[in-house]
Amino acid sequence: MLKSHKYTLGQTVRYIAGPLNRGTTGTFKIVKLMPPEGDEHQYRIKSTDEAFERVAKESQLDRYR
Repeated sequence: MLKSHKYTLGQTVRYIAGPLNRGTTGTFKIVKLMPPEGDEHQYRIKSTDEAFERVAKESQLDRYR
């Protein structure tokens, strides 16, 4: 059983893109908490610099300082 999501709705986080999405790191806002995929929670995130939303796994996110 997974513990609850690490980040909350509306929270600002840093997105660390994987090797396939180079250059898309930055600051994003969590717009939706999504069900887990495998053993990892997922989130729908949105950047103010982009017109679209992305889906990110918890391991791709970090607290914004």
